[in-house]
Amino acid sequence: MPQLANAVVVFLAVGLAACGESSTLQVSDGSGPSPKLPEPNKTLIPTVNIAPAIGWPAGATPVAAQGLKVAAFAENLDHPRWLYVLPNGDVLVAETNAPPKPDDSKGIRGWVMEKVMGRAGAAVPSANRITLLRDTDHDGIADTRSVFIENLNSPFGMTLVGNDLYVADSDKLLRFPYQEGEQSISAKPVTVVELPGGPLNHHWTKNVIASPDGKTLYVSVGSNSNVGENGLDKEEGRAAIWEVDRTTGSHRIFASGLRNPNGMAWEPKTGKLWTAVNERDEIGSDLVPDYMTSVQDGGFYGWPFSYYGQHVDSRVNPQNPELVAKAIAPDYALGPHTASLGLTFAEGSHLPEFKEGAFVGQHGSWNRKPLSGYKVIFVPFAQGKPSGMPVDVLTGFVNADEKAQGRPVGVVVDKRGDLLVADDVGNTVWRVSPK
Repeated sequence: MPQLANAVVVFLAVGLAACGESSTLQVSDGSGPSPKLPEPNKTLIPTVNIAPAIGWPAGATPVAAQGLKVAAFAENLDHPRWLYVLPNGDVLVAETNAPPKPDDSKGIRGWVMEKVMGRAGAAVPSANRITLLRDTDHDGIADTRSVFIENLNSPFGMTLVGNDLYVADSDKLLRFPYQEGEQSISAKPVTVVELPGGPLNHHWTKNVIASPDGKTLYVSVGSNSNVGENGLDKEEGRAAIWEVDRTTGSHRIFASGLRNPNGMAWEPKTGKLWTAVNERDEIGSDLVPDYMTSVQDGGFYGWPFSYYGQHVDSRVNPQNPELVAKAIAPDYALGPHTASLGLTFAEGSHLPEFKEGAFVGQHGSWNRKPLSGYKVIFVPFAQGKPSGMPVDVLTGFVNADEKAQGRPVGVVVDKRGDLLVADDVGNTVWRVSPK
């Protein structure tokens, strides 16, 4: 029976990819401040086209842009997804994957998608820990590694305010005491606020950043479905960014209609909050572009009722035209199905040509033919706003056979001004620096 099940998975994965539609536009057409948005192309069988995860051959690396070089900062990690740089230069990496969420794989569609995502390297058990990496001799390679916090529940975002370290688990925001230079924390955490989780928990990753004055925390919470098909009652508090008082845990919805916000960062010139958002699937290879946008207090960004502003998604039932009329169009498209997760501004970067703008880690598509994403890009900014088309910073994650050697997720600028990239399929943190 297991062999039959595996055969069915392979047949469905290959068959769906063969039968699905294909893109008629370039990724660049769905990028920038004014992306092309063709008519939806909803097919009976959704397009499934994913780069099977194989990892890096010995000695292989991604390809850095001209003038840059790339090398491993730390290897042999366990599904590293998110990064945070402490004030003393230590680097925290969340080694994590999805928590148990049995209700998310119910039915034929859920079962098939679970198996297909497994081919992409997204089904390994979660290590549930944060690891500390330290480069004591300043040669660009972490020579000290320690388990910083363990026994977590699919941790993701991290932020430090004073001596308080906040960790966003898949179902709660935690606070730990921190002392500079320590290599592990054994103290039990304090729960600041419970976050939407449970046995469905479709988009499980939760990120957290602090306001510049440190008084407030912002937590991203993804939706519990693609377009509300599990029932809108399952979406309470989701597809949103929460504003949380870090001392009391009191919270409110800061912005909503954001299907799956992951990366969050403060734009250095304007002080505005920006986020990178994964948009919806299954209406064609060219829809819908993922995006990055400044986030307005009280703003509604469309999900699930509309996309890219006020383009109505007819699949959603019931419709909500009054809310659609309030939907804000994003600032900048990042290409359809690129799975743009990581976001950090280049403040402090000493990479030539990459000093004013944002780095974006694109984890890579499953619902587009041909593939999109699977790279790190840079979006140039001027006067606090995007000012040009994306530029490739790190590529080569997919080989000539369209297999994924790696998949970039979190991106951060370290204390040296280099770019660090978490690669959860390659189990590596890459350092990108000037030649």
